Amino acid sequence: MRTIIEPFRIKAVEPIRMTTRDERAGLIAAAYYNLFALHSDDVLIDLLTDSGTSAMSARQQAALMSGDESYAGSPSFFRFEAAVKDLMPFKYVIPTHQGRAAEAILFSILGGAGKFIPSNTHFDTTRGNIEATGAEAADLVIAEGLDPTSTHPFKGNMDLARLDAYLVQHGAAVPCVMITVTNNAGGGQPVSLENIRATAKIARAHGKPFIIDGCRFAENAYFIKMREPGQGDRPVKDIVRDMFAGADGMTMSAKKDAFANIGGWLALNDDDLAQAARNRLILTEGFPTYGGLAGRDLDAIAQGLTEIIDEDYLRYRLRSMAYIGERLEAMGVPIVRPTGGHAVFIDARRLLPHIPPKEYPGQALAVALYLEGGIRSCEIGTVMFGLKPDGTEVEAPMDLVRMAFPRRVYTQSHADYIVEVFEEIVARKDALKGMKIIWQPSAMRHFTAKFAPL
Repeated sequence: MRTIIEPFRIKAVEPIRMTTRDERAGLIAAAYYNLFALHSDDVLIDLLTDSGTSAMSARQQAALMSGDESYAGSPSFFRFEAAVKDLMPFKYVIPTHQGRAAEAILFSILGGAGKFIPSNTHFDTTRGNIEATGAEAADLVIAEGLDPTSTHPFKGNMDLARLDAYLVQHGAAVPCVMITVTNNAGGGQPVSLENIRATAKIARAHGKPFIIDGCRFAENAYFIKMREPGQGDRPVKDIVRDMFAGADGMTMSAKKDAFANIGGWLALNDDDLAQAARNRLILTEGFPTYGGLAGRDLDAIAQGLTEIIDEDYLRYRLRSMAYIGERLEAMGVPIVRPTGGHAVFIDARRLLPHIPPKEYPGQALAVALYLEGGIRSCEIGTVMFGLKPDGTEVEAPMDLVRMAFPRRVYTQSHADYIVEVFEEIVARKDALKGMKIIWQPSAMRHFTAKFAPL
């Protein structure tokens, strides 16, 4: 059959409050045109993020009931730890309340003024946690990763030559090498197994720990299965294990590829680094066997890790993104090609060439999506990445709008509705105006900045 159906049945539903365009005009104005400031029940289709917004399965709901809330040594922790180690062969697994907490702990130890931390592309919270320590975050993705029109199968790959040169240049000031799978900020693009292994080899040659930001590891593994020579007949689980086999540690938001509504972890092999991380965890998150999470959440994550590697689900997940991307391209909407695993990224800079980057075409498009259809999305461009630690502003490499799809939440008709909303926007795209920022914080401004239309 050509039609790939959802490999699940819907057992419970949540109503959507339908709104009119006039209502939404008032709501977005009251939110100062920042999609993060909207009330979620004023949103028809919420594609702001795929983080923590997944629908949990019946087995995950059942696992909640087996959660043990003991302060120390809960069996929920040991079930969680075993589930992580079944996929990622790390010596120490340290739970945190979400991924950015794992990042904050790691960089409170490894970061600091005068340090340099390279990755393929750091996402916003990773970059924020690095820069908050005074360190510099560097993006070394391959050139194709910055070209939305390129159809390179692994646009998330690290530029190996640039990485090697960067490590030579900065030497002892580099505390670790990172890589993000998939490359969220670059369009949800995957990293090949060959590139992961080569990055680990370069890091080892320079004596640097190699850390993987593994938030969407299963989607990345399925892309490897589909696209990388020699991987097509291998189980996703085996590919996942190989992805992490050469790493010295990982940060993880379980709110992505573990189907959880909250949670994450920091996994490490180094004894001293793990001890320092556990000490920091106790100060900021909780005891090392719960890390800021309830036992029930640890059990939900453990169950989610067994479900995310289901290949019928992953095939449906990636095909859903491709379907929407194909429909949008057919009407002339430029997207980041090929479509990623968790989201469809619109190239707002190409769709709205009359709006210059410093007038935030991505934000203008995101606001238009909400006005026309009640769709909440996220700007990933000059708003998110343009403000530098010294207060200056630069154009981001790309101005994108990310439509990130919660796992197991929306159906085919929701996808078709999104396409129809774009038809309305395309018909009047030349009339869309840019935005200006009328207030912003000193860091990570996209979450709370206030905008006004020009």
